[in-house]
Amino acid sequence: MNKAARFLSIAALAAFASFGAQADEADSSQFALKFDTTRTRAEVASEAATVAQARSIEPAGSRVVTYKSTADRAAVRAQTIEALRAGQIPSGEFSAM
Repeated sequence: MNKAARFLSIAALAAFASFGAQADEADSSQFALKFDTTRTRAEVASEAATVAQARSIEPAGSRVVTYKSTADRAAVRAQTIEALRAGQIPSGEFSAM
């Protein structure tokens, strides 16, 4: 029993020591991105200005298509009343049948 406890304690100590050996900087500098560029700030700014002019900030399909109607409001209302009376348009709560 004593050998097993000693073995487990040594294994735990070795595991603890191996975690400490893999430590890195506190600021996670190994994940920092590094860029080497030869372009100037003015070149990047001019390219950004041309790209911004070519793109729209409106979502696709957000514009409503409008058109000019030639129908008279009173005529459309009269046609609707006729269709309701003829039973061509369902009305009321029980309009499924």
